[in-house]
Amino acid sequence: MLEEKARVEQAEADWQRLGNGKKASALVLRKPQLEAAKAQVLSAQAKLDKANLSLDRTKIIAPYAGRVLKKQVDIGQVVSNNSQLATIFAIDYVEIRLPIKNKDLALINLPEEYRDIGEQGTKNNVKLTSDLMGEQSWKGKIIRTESAIDELSQQLYVVAQINHPYNATTSKGSPIKIGQYVTAEITGKELRDSLVIPSSSIYQGSYVYIVENGLLIRKEVVLGWQNGKQSIVESGLVIGDELVLTSLGQVSSGTPVAIDGKSPRKRNKEAGGKQKRMAKMKAAKEGKSL
Repeated sequence: MLEEKARVEQAEADWQRLGNGKKASALVLRKPQLEAAKAQVLSAQAKLDKANLSLDRTKIIAPYAGRVLKKQVDIGQVVSNNSQLATIFAIDYVEIRLPIKNKDLALINLPEEYRDIGEQGTKNNVKLTSDLMGEQSWKGKIIRTESAIDELSQQLYVVAQINHPYNATTSKGSPIKIGQYVTAEITGKELRDSLVIPSSSIYQGSYVYIVENGLLIRKEVVLGWQNGKQSIVESGLVIGDELVLTSLGQVSSGTPVAIDGKSPRKRNKEAGGKQKRMAKMKAAKEGKSL
């Protein structure tokens, strides 16, 4: 357009020099050509604005702080309206579905939502660990209980929440990954007056051995809860029973045994007391007195 303005000025100067005082026409002064140049400039400016707008629209900005989980397009690919570009997730917290064994449900005070009385239960603390990338651990809370039993596993699921899982102070070792398997330890109810024994002392999950009067006695037990290390006994044992912790092979109830750690004098004293009781029982049957 600057070039065309220069031509207009030159044409006007030439006309004043050669025009003999007559008024020059617009065509002589190249005014139509100048207006055409201005229109081209405006058209180019409009195309530039449109290109800048299209360029701005190529920058996808998430409405929240997050991470890309999956990318559906690549650089240079042409996309149309309503095309899915990627899948992202927020990083302010993550939720983890945890299956609860049916036998453990009575031992955990799970959060429940009722229509008439509102929320009940406790948002228990939960510790999540994983060995995927070394020792990893996170602390969270059980925030809700799902309203239906899973059809495939026939187990109830609860949802644990970890706040700010991608902060350096929260993640020990490495941030948690979506789809990663973790092990959860949930704080349960506090049980009082419970009888806890090592799980290794239970045979076939149903009986134990105790020592009574120097004899090995088999006892059937009913377990209320069990893990790999400890078991809670509901019935079959009482406080004071001498539980056999040593792993036994093929043994039968009534086998004479000696408890490790008791002195021979104490064992002899107990044996002598037993013989004396047996003599008293025999004398009573024969009608004699000792």
